[in-house]
Amino acid sequence: MSQDNNGDLSQFSMLDLFRMEADSQTQILTDGLLAMERLKDDASAVESMMRAAHSIKGAAAIVGLEVVVQLAHGMEDAFIAAQHGKLALTPNRVDVLLAGVDLILQLSRLQDSGVDAWLAANSALIRKTLDSIASIAFLPEPVNLQVEAGLAPPAPAPAAPIAFPPGELPIASAATAPASEDAPAIAARTPAALKTAQNFDRLLSLASESRINAHQMHPFIQDMQRFKRNQSSLFALIEQLHEAISNSSDAGLKEKSLLALQKTHPLKQFVLEHIADIEAYERRLLAVSQGMVDEVLTLRMRPFRDGVQAFPRMVRDLARGMGKDVRLEIIGEDTLVDRDILARIESPLNHMLRNAVDHGMDAPELRIAAGKPGAGTIVLEAKHRAGMLSIEISDDGKGVDLEKIRARVIDRKMASPQMAASLSPAELMEFLFLPAFSLKESTTEISGRGVGLDIVHETIRSQNGTVRIESELGVGFRTYITLPLTQSIVRALVVDVKGEAYAVPIVQVERVVKVPQAAIHTLESKQFFDLGGEHLGLVSAAQVLELGDTDSSSEELAVVVIGSGARRYALVVESIRGEQSLAVQALDPIFGKMRDISSAALLDDGEPVLILDVPDLLISIDKLLHEGGLHQLTKSDQAERRKTKRILVVDDSLTVREMERKLLLSRGFLVDIAIDGIDGWNVVRSGDYDLVITDVDMPRMDGIELVTLIKKDIHLHKLPVMIVSYKDRPEDRARGLSAGADYYLTKGSFHDETLLDAVSDLIGDARR
Repeated sequence: MSQDNNGDLSQFSMLDLFRMEADSQTQILTDGLLAMERLKDDASAVESMMRAAHSIKGAAAIVGLEVVVQLAHGMEDAFIAAQHGKLALTPNRVDVLLAGVDLILQLSRLQDSGVDAWLAANSALIRKTLDSIASIAFLPEPVNLQVEAGLAPPAPAPAAPIAFPPGELPIASAATAPASEDAPAIAARTPAALKTAQNFDRLLSLASESRINAHQMHPFIQDMQRFKRNQSSLFALIEQLHEAISNSSDAGLKEKSLLALQKTHPLKQFVLEHIADIEAYERRLLAVSQGMVDEVLTLRMRPFRDGVQAFPRMVRDLARGMGKDVRLEIIGEDTLVDRDILARIESPLNHMLRNAVDHGMDAPELRIAAGKPGAGTIVLEAKHRAGMLSIEISDDGKGVDLEKIRARVIDRKMASPQMAASLSPAELMEFLFLPAFSLKESTTEISGRGVGLDIVHETIRSQNGTVRIESELGVGFRTYITLPLTQSIVRALVVDVKGEAYAVPIVQVERVVKVPQAAIHTLESKQFFDLGGEHLGLVSAAQVLELGDTDSSSEELAVVVIGSGARRYALVVESIRGEQSLAVQALDPIFGKMRDISSAALLDDGEPVLILDVPDLLISIDKLLHEGGLHQLTKSDQAERRKTKRILVVDDSLTVREMERKLLLSRGFLVDIAIDGIDGWNVVRSGDYDLVITDVDMPRMDGIELVTLIKKDIHLHKLPVMIVSYKDRPEDRARGLSAGADYYLTKGSFHDETLLDAVSDLIGDARR
């Protein structure tokens, strides 16, 4: 390792350097052994493994780790034998050599004070491994060194934290052996790593400020353009004045006007040239500042391989332990990913791969009987698509039986048999993301489809990403994960709420719509509008953020649709500014976790903006709904409201409600609806209505009771009420009218004009 290539190494001890060497060289050994197991005679893999074993042997000798020297020496001899065709690296022999790799990595991660104790505690395993490597050519049946030594096999370790950007000290991810508890990977603890992270954050902040300053040139240029236009108008007037004076007989005045006209030409040219220079400077400044941001972000990016290079070994070992033959193919290892995202998605990817091996893959004989190759294949692919990181995990296993999911949904009473029968394949697959939902009768250390997928789902969502799963029975299972390329720059929709700017990550915005006031309906004291055939609830962003009520005086509301499934809401904001790329800045720790807020940024004009935490926001909305504290959106312009008459329709029949609502809307009335008498009573007291139309037979409170309450209320007793009922007996009509109804219309004789004529008789036209 040269200082030129790896930065300043003077701060590291020889043991630290050996750990780094072991991290990289053991990964070469692991990759090479897996390649040899698949390809049988990969000469390049054997050559690279020989060099890696030799390098480890030399480095271990320098730091005095004699056991590592012996292990590496035995492995080097085995590779030389394989190179000369004297030793076939069968899966059993690969097991032995991988066990040696694990021991080397474990030893390399021990602190000086813990080496002797570890060697004493694991002497049996060490001796067994050394003997097995020495006699590898005579290895008979499969062996499990850890089990024979009375030790549990080590689980594959996750990738080591990525702490150094390109150009500084490279830290390879951990291989399959776990680090000892008192010897974590050095990259996570070194002062240099922490300093690098702090430097990055500072650089990104400065680069972002530079870009903001560049954008602030634009208003200045616009002022210059306005000055040029005003100047042009003045010069035109001077020319007109000169032409008028030219017809006069005053020679002195003519000379002065000509001189004034001549003075305008250099001024005009001066302004034109300087505006062009300033515009060119702005373009250069924007390009340089954006280049700085891009370069700083590049420092944060790491190749995808850094987070997944331990997975092929994990899949291979897990499959062999279950009597299966599975290999993992990784595509797009050079795809660049933000180092923080790479670290956070390691666990979800690990879980999906383990699920694929355990639940998706059958034993070789079953695969062959099904017409498939005996060896199963899992493909993990990463690529950039539409400015996002796209990760796809696919396997050629047995897939998921959708009917089994449907049966489990019914068994757990999560849906009625009728509802479950109507669920689409995509809807059925969504059940696998629910907590503790599994298709296995019993769970083990390696769980079935569904167990833990809720954690995978939440982890991806917490990174502003999405996850989707598909399956075809007998063919395989596929997982699609979409994530931002970086968490340092977020593409966001900027909106105004109570005069303040807020940003919503664009990946969490389903759509942005304008909702006319006339399209808003009220149901059970909640407001909604129709979006593609779905009733979508309206929620005031100002109320959720505890900024007061939304001023909805305009004829159209600006709405941002967030969430998914049942937790899908239309967030009402004051206005939509548009999309911007924001350099994310963490909030000061002194504030702690702010509810509904994830971070902050500066807009292009330098204005500060808070970035909304959408998952947190959805929880706040759910809480308001549960507590019944959600306010209705009211128009502040009462004069405008009074221009159009408003009618409340109360009926427990959806068909009747919608028919009456559409008829009244067609005549220009504003219409709200309520689903029964209790709902109607709550709504009529909170609104300003010109007429109530109600049914008689309704749950909780019937129409007669509703009419009685309205007519006894000191504020509502003058409000006209029309009863529309199927009951057409004289005594029913008399009962309704005696309760105080102003009009009684039977549904038996009901048709369009009858209702509208009755409404016209009571309150006249829609406009006042």
